[in-house]
Amino acid sequence: MIESIVTPPKIAPRWMRFVMRLDYLQIVSMLILLAYGITFIYGSGYQHEINDSSIYWIRQLQWVGVGFGLWIFFTVLNYRYLGYFSPLLYAGSIVLLVVVLIWGTRYYGATRWLDLGPIHLQPSELAKFGFLAFAAWLFAVGLNPNKVMSWGIIGLLSAVPFYLIFVEPDLGTALVIVFLAGVLLFATGLKWRWLILALALFCVAVPLSYQFLRPHHKARIEAFLDPDIDPQGKGWTARQAQLSVGSGGLAGKGFTKGTLHTLGYLPKTVSNSDFIFSVIAEETGFIGCSIFILCYFLLITSALRTAYVAPDMFGRLLALGIAAIFFMHSLVNIGMNIRLFPITGMPLPLVSYGGTFMVTCLVYLGILQSIYVRRRHSLFSSVPDSTVDDPPTL
Repeated sequence: MIESIVTPPKIAPRWMRFVMRLDYLQIVSMLILLAYGITFIYGSGYQHEINDSSIYWIRQLQWVGVGFGLWIFFTVLNYRYLGYFSPLLYAGSIVLLVVVLIWGTRYYGATRWLDLGPIHLQPSELAKFGFLAFAAWLFAVGLNPNKVMSWGIIGLLSAVPFYLIFVEPDLGTALVIVFLAGVLLFATGLKWRWLILALALFCVAVPLSYQFLRPHHKARIEAFLDPDIDPQGKGWTARQAQLSVGSGGLAGKGFTKGTLHTLGYLPKTVSNSDFIFSVIAEETGFIGCSIFILCYFLLITSALRTAYVAPDMFGRLLALGIAAIFFMHSLVNIGMNIRLFPITGMPLPLVSYGGTFMVTCLVYLGILQSIYVRRRHSLFSSVPDSTVDDPPTL
């Protein structure tokens, strides 16, 4: 009865039926988070004797415009095409990771970007997308997560981008690849004995991997474990971010009234990207942060709901993988702002300044919409459910 009420009548135009089937929980939370990001990227430009706020927020608006166009494209596009082209997506992302290590532009001690004139492309973000699409397709067409051969395939597929991203260096994004592989294995029916074995191996590998970390990675871990080890050096940014969050109080200091970032205590190079949450917390307080975190909760909930109603395994795994990306980025970023985690350089989805990450986040959400509007269709049947017309597709 409820479904018959919310389902648009057959006499309505096709585009109207398509629009009515969109996931509006995702759209509302997405728009609020985008508004948060643009607003506080503008506000974070106010620094002592410096006012370049008109630069970054305008660039971010431009990237949002590009990303929103791709959001519409991928919403209309049948997501199953991604499966057919996923080997090319994965291979192309690996090629770009190699290219960036050879010819990439170095910023802040890391070679992560390809300078393409007015565009700085970050291939590591494309690698996450390529790995997710290819691995999800392999599982959808029959890869068994409880076979040793399958472990080897997924391990190799994740190890190549992990290593190439790690040596840039970008440990945070590399860890997202590993997390995605774990989520996909678990979601496809990994038996508990294999899961326990994998967790045991992970617990053994973590301390052993410390010796392979770069010096700045070790410094961040040491500063996290002992905040007073170097408060004026490697522990400075984390300490100032925590002070910013705590100084916001219940209702915050007001827009552009935050003192720690406007006076430059929170470095300008990170206040609009990795540590924008501390700016939001200082200026909006507990109330503003609660609304902010609630939007992420609703966004991830909408992704999980899409996975639940997906018409096939490929759509289900894509949705779960996208939910995992948004969950890990938001959890780790907010956690490092309040010193629950070491600094890892993970930006906030839809909020932190950055072109490639913003565009890929909106592409992810467009793919979720594509899955959601096709939620009553079978993977291997071209005939739609008798109660719903096939939505427009490219």
